[in-house]
Amino acid sequence: MFTDLFSTYDWNEVKASIYAKTGADVERALSKPERDLEDFKALISPAAMPYLEQMAQLSRQLTMKRFGKTVQMYAPMYLSNECQNICTYCGFSLDNPMRRTTLNGTQILQEILAIKGMGYDHILLVTGEANKTVGVEYFKEALKIIRPHFSHISMEVQPLDQADYEQLVPLGLNTVLVYQETYHEEDYKIHHPKGKKSNFKYRLDTPDRLGRAGVKKIGVGVLIGLEDWRTDSFFNALHLEYLERTYWQTRYSVSFPRLRPAEGYLEPKVVMNDRELVQLICAYRILNEEIDLSISTRETQQFRNHIFQIGITSMSAGSKANPGGYSVFPESLEQFDNSDKRSPKEVAAVIREAGYEVVWKDWDLAYDG
Repeated sequence: MFTDLFSTYDWNEVKASIYAKTGADVERALSKPERDLEDFKALISPAAMPYLEQMAQLSRQLTMKRFGKTVQMYAPMYLSNECQNICTYCGFSLDNPMRRTTLNGTQILQEILAIKGMGYDHILLVTGEANKTVGVEYFKEALKIIRPHFSHISMEVQPLDQADYEQLVPLGLNTVLVYQETYHEEDYKIHHPKGKKSNFKYRLDTPDRLGRAGVKKIGVGVLIGLEDWRTDSFFNALHLEYLERTYWQTRYSVSFPRLRPAEGYLEPKVVMNDRELVQLICAYRILNEEIDLSISTRETQQFRNHIFQIGITSMSAGSKANPGGYSVFPESLEQFDNSDKRSPKEVAAVIREAGYEVVWKDWDLAYDG
C-alpha cells in the first residue's frame, strides 16, 4: 500500500530539500531526457521561476507529442449536496446551514437532457459524502440511468471500499477522482475534524482500492492553499509514481483545484499565484508526458484561454457546482464559486480558434465488452 511508502518520508525534510534546490538543479532537470522525483523537486522549487518560459516551451512540446492539439471537454453533474463531514473549506460542510438536496431518477434525467444539450458526452458525477443517503445503492441506480446517455462516466464522491468499486465498474464507471486535499497529516486533521473523511489513512489508501478494483482511470490531486503547495505537490507526484508502477494498466490524471470562495470560506494558508500554477502544471508535464492534466472553471477565463496550449489536456465549461444546477434547482447553493462562467460553446470556440480540436468523446461503451 502507498501508506507504507508514505510513512518513510518526513514532511519537513521534503520541504527543506525542495527549497534548497538551485538553478543548476533546474537546468540539469530540463536537460535530461527523462526526469525523476528529485528533478520534479527542482522544477517546483522557487529556483525554477526564472526558467518558466523554458519550462512552458518544453511542456508544450511534450504535450503535443503525446496528445496532439486536442482538449477533452467534460461536465460535472452534482447529484447531492448532503454531507456528513465537517470540512473547513467546503460549502457542503455539515455545519453549514443550507438546503440539502439529492436528485431522484426523474431529476437526474432532466439534468442529463440539459447537459447533453450542451454537447457533452463525458460526465463527472459529484456528491457530498453521506453514505446513508448517497451510498453504493444510490450510485448503482444513478449509473443505470446515466450510462445509456454518456460514453464516459467519472465520479468524485466519498472514498468507498474495494468491493463497492467492483460493483460499480460493470455498471459503466470508468474513472474515479479522489483528492487527498493535503498530505500534511496534522493539518489534514485540522481541516477535517468530523466525519468519515477525518480518517486520513483510509482516504490515502483509496487509490490502491481503485487500482485493485480495476477502475480504468484514477485522478489525483491536492487542494491548493491548505498547505505549502510545493511540498503537497511532491507527495502527490510520489503517490502518482507509485500508482503507475503498481497498477500499470490504469490511466491517470492530475487536477489543480485552488481554494475558491464558498459558504464558510477558509482563507488559504498559502496563496498560489497564476505564474506558480503554470510552473506546477509544466513541472508535472515535464515529469510525466503520459498523464492527463485537468483544469476546472475555478480558474479565470484569461488563464484558461492559454493554459491548454502549454500542458492542460482536459477542462470543464459551463459548470454548475450544485445539485440540479443545470435545470432543476439553478439557484441552489453551490459548493464553490466558479470563476469562468462562459458556456461550453464559447469555450470550445476559443479552443478551435487556437487551432485545437475539441474532443467531446474519447471512449465508447463498446470497449467495455
